[in-house]
Amino acid sequence: MIIDGLAAFGRYLTLMGRVASLPEKWRMFFKQYIKEMSSLGVDSIGIVLLISFFIGAVICIQIKLNIASPWMPRFTTGYTTREIMLLEFSSSIMCLILAGKVGSNIASEIGTMRVTQQIDALEIMGINSASFIILPKILGLMTMIPFLVIFSMTFGFIGAYATSLMGVITADDLTIGLQHDFNQWYVWMSLLKSLFFAFIIASVSSYYGYTVEGGSFDVGKASTNAVVSSSILILFADIFLTQLLS
Repeated sequence: MIIDGLAAFGRYLTLMGRVASLPEKWRMFFKQYIKEMSSLGVDSIGIVLLISFFIGAVICIQIKLNIASPWMPRFTTGYTTREIMLLEFSSSIMCLILAGKVGSNIASEIGTMRVTQQIDALEIMGINSASFIILPKILGLMTMIPFLVIFSMTFGFIGAYATSLMGVITADDLTIGLQHDFNQWYVWMSLLKSLFFAFIIASVSSYYGYTVEGGSFDVGKASTNAVVSSSILILFADIFLTQLLS
């Protein structure tokens, strides 16, 4: 198993080496780059906003009901909600969710191109298929991920404010908590972490799709493996990056 893992890692590095080459036709590259920004980033905004809104509300309610006490300041709920959203959810957990949506999409798309011999056709034409197909996906997702993280933070706080309509916490207490001892670096740290996570999602998913062998069943298997591997790597990277950036 270890030998197989090392062999797979070597093939991944080799593929990324081919991906890193300069595009042969910049006009075609930018056209594909814009398309990937739309399909991987813009099309994910809806699910990011929806999940972030409800998670922000749930976090606020849970903290208020289970942690807050008469001995603690009333702004504790808002303060803790902000820290959770900034430090972990909007970057790490949201990227885990996107690994399921975006990662499976990338792996299945490239895998379908492989089994239908579209990639072979590009190679016969003398085109670097790895760079042509994968590079726009990686750069497109890395470009859009900071915006998705910011949207997630914003709608998480909006969800927290929505709980004030339910009488869970007053808007004034929540505002004080969100502003209390604010550290701007936490926002930048989340954005930096998300860039690494976006690269992991796009590159690993592309690798599994690009190396598919077989038919449609193998494409589905590659899609599943891409999501699982991306999620595990994101968790390991989260530990390392949190320790490095904190």
